[in-house]
Amino acid sequence: MNALNSNVSSGPPAFAGVNSCLRRQASRRDFLKFSGTLTVASALALVQGCKPSGPPDRSSGRRPNVVFVLTDDQRWDLLGCQGHPFLKTPNLDRLADEGARFANMFVTTSLCSPSRASFLSGLYAHSHGVVNNFTDYPADLSSFPRVLQAAGYETAYIGKWHMGEQSDEKRPGFDYWASHKGQGKYYDTQFNINGSRVVKKGYYTHRVTDMAVDWLQQKHDKPFLLILGHKASHTPFTPEKKYRSIYDDIEIKYPETAFALEGKPEWVKQRIDTWHGIYGPLYGFRKEFPDTSPESVRHFADFVRSYTATIKSVDDSVGRLYQTLKQLGRLDNTLFIFAGDNGMFLGEHGMTDKRTMHEPSIRVPFLVRYPRLIKPGTVIRQMALNIDIAPTILDICSAPPLENIHGMSFKQILQGKTKGWRKSWYYEYNYERQFPYTPNVRGVRTDEWKYVHYPHGDGGPDRHKAELYNLRKDPGEKRNLIDDPTYGDKVRELKAELKRLMEETGALPDKMPIDQGVKSELPEESIR
Repeated sequence: MNALNSNVSSGPPAFAGVNSCLRRQASRRDFLKFSGTLTVASALALVQGCKPSGPPDRSSGRRPNVVFVLTDDQRWDLLGCQGHPFLKTPNLDRLADEGARFANMFVTTSLCSPSRASFLSGLYAHSHGVVNNFTDYPADLSSFPRVLQAAGYETAYIGKWHMGEQSDEKRPGFDYWASHKGQGKYYDTQFNINGSRVVKKGYYTHRVTDMAVDWLQQKHDKPFLLILGHKASHTPFTPEKKYRSIYDDIEIKYPETAFALEGKPEWVKQRIDTWHGIYGPLYGFRKEFPDTSPESVRHFADFVRSYTATIKSVDDSVGRLYQTLKQLGRLDNTLFIFAGDNGMFLGEHGMTDKRTMHEPSIRVPFLVRYPRLIKPGTVIRQMALNIDIAPTILDICSAPPLENIHGMSFKQILQGKTKGWRKSWYYEYNYERQFPYTPNVRGVRTDEWKYVHYPHGDGGPDRHKAELYNLRKDPGEKRNLIDDPTYGDKVRELKAELKRLMEETGALPDKMPIDQGVKSELPEESIR
């Protein structure tokens, strides 16, 4: 497996040369420097890794349409088909039943904008440059929508873009654009619709779905790509009226690991009273804080119920898209994808929010339906990443590949061919002064093990204790093994693997901000 991969696919002759105008000369950082150090053997390995995952699917003679639905801060198990104890998502479950459900889909940076940029580019954040929620997607950086557009697809983006908070201008790669500045609002958001600014009255999830359905129902003489970005399930959690009280009778308790912090790094314990901790304000659900009383769980319960209820409307939205495609006779020729941009803590390890490398933060829902390729009811257990989605879409659509990227097409995995798939991957997050509750994070995950450390950013020794977990024996990450000398060899092995992955992805030398420590101050209201 090569961490840097061209994902070459054999597109039809009409695509020849299309990607020349979109070609990346290198990854955003040191690809040229890195490639100059390749040995003959490693260069041959890279070429082998660039082989297409299989012949293009031309069984019907038509290129597939693509509908990509993206939610915000939806954790991996916030789906009925993932075994949620009370949330019912029949429309999303139908995608899983008729297609594939990924049990181990992860993001390489658990933060909205960096993850979204990785979805589009197939690159790590250190390479695409969107390392926080205030940076726009680089205008000179290619993306799978730009490649599809150049290859003859009609493209549309509707909903939350969330890269470059102060601009709602149309982004490259899209023929139709309906988005807004920043986070948007659950009610009455102003959209820029192809240059005209209009306030769409009503609940956000319904309004973006209305626009998506209207666009799908238009005449399309070419294959199309539609990306629909929801505000849900981001804060401030606001379910629509009919779902506002749906879970009032459900008892919610703090999770088992909420206060089991023995052996954890000190910053984890410090975070519990902050904006990103369970004793903190809970994004407005708790007015007086920190509140450590037993009664404070009622605010946490309201927080969890409201968060969960926002997904009910998303499920309805997916049902409407499904029915529209079916009525138009396009459903079975559409690659229908559903994903979350990052996970979310619901009290595990005393935390809310995301950003860290713990499982609730990095693991996301991912469903895909495409009956020309995928057997109904497929469950994928291999580790897949957000950086894999762009090359996979282009591979399935027989379009030119994005060049010099980190992700790999998982088309072969959808076909049941798992040989040669990744065994480990690298995680990164940079400290943010606007949200001073999480240190710099660098880590490596395998199927069985996770090693995480917290560099200070000054080149000196780490100030925080590292973390080591055996995920097969301890999936809840309850026992940090880093201080157990029994696992010294495992720590050294994982440190070496982390360094190897960082070298392969061009992450070294590692540039990061200085960790200024966990602080109690609240973030500015405009960026919450």
